[in-house]
Amino acid sequence: MAIHQESTSNHAKYQNQPAKICDLQSVDFSRLLSQEPEEVDKLLRCCKEIGFFYLDLRGIDGRMMLEDEQELLQVMRGFFSATAVEKNEIGLPCQAHGFEPVGTHAGVVENTMDGYEILKVSRDEVSAGSPVLPSIIKKDIRVFEEFIASSNIITKTMLACLSNALNLKGADRFEASHRNDHKSNTTLAMFRYVPTNLSENCVGHQKHTDIGSLTLLFSEQWGLQVMSPGTTSWEFVAPRPGHAVINVGDSLRFASGHVLQSCIHQVVPMDVAEDRYSIAYFLRPESEKKYKDSEGRWISASQWHDEKYEVFKRPHVEQVKDSILTGGMESGTKVA
Repeated sequence: MAIHQESTSNHAKYQNQPAKICDLQSVDFSRLLSQEPEEVDKLLRCCKEIGFFYLDLRGIDGRMMLEDEQELLQVMRGFFSATAVEKNEIGLPCQAHGFEPVGTHAGVVENTMDGYEILKVSRDEVSAGSPVLPSIIKKDIRVFEEFIASSNIITKTMLACLSNALNLKGADRFEASHRNDHKSNTTLAMFRYVPTNLSENCVGHQKHTDIGSLTLLFSEQWGLQVMSPGTTSWEFVAPRPGHAVINVGDSLRFASGHVLQSCIHQVVPMDVAEDRYSIAYFLRPESEKKYKDSEGRWISASQWHDEKYEVFKRPHVEQVKDSILTGGMESGTKVA
């Protein structure tokens, strides 16, 4: 199932069939940090039109993040190569922290389960100074702390830029509901997708929109697909060295009054002989933050988070009964 990009087009070959590559815009983090108007305007356009874009981290302000990514990848490889007992030592104390084995949620293909295992490290746990971690990675706490701190700065910089671009003031500013000293489900999630193919029982990552505000994603391997708002076709997101992929989640879409767009995405298996690793920092709002969701309800961020995770576990036939899995984006729902 290997994929390759054709040199003369924006298409790739997947399972011996043409597969389109999404033409995502790139936003420069250093320019956002300087609040350069043209770059802030580009950020806003990306968030309003598709909700998915590359973030260029090759400048002096982002290079350390790229080094942190490589260090974290080494920790991940060691952790995921451990025994099941070692990995599952603390289980899953909450949805934002702990370990989940392969096959916990619905998969990318009808009547399958997911094809990944995941380690989550909660920002709140790290902030408290004594996070509960499996013994085999307790020595790596500095790596988690540094990655979470850098991710927090990057994602909150983008929130501040969006608040400025939308002329938000005071408590209405997006970053005002993302304070570090208030409880949230913000988490660092590390995925290992096991080698598989579409005919097996545990496959990929089901289509969905992200729960939170902004996702900062790193993966050096193919597999991520997006369905742009207003379309029904899948396009691959090409890995780009020196860049992260950013996407707008449900919570930021709801908080913006549906001005900003979240985007449906999924992960498909690419190479049956290779593990696939990805790192996602899910910035989520304070648990008590309230907004109107895709069902038209005024709901807290923590309730949306918990309900969506319950939907992730349901069979596909049950997931389609409401808009929670895709945040109302699949039908183009926009709640007034």
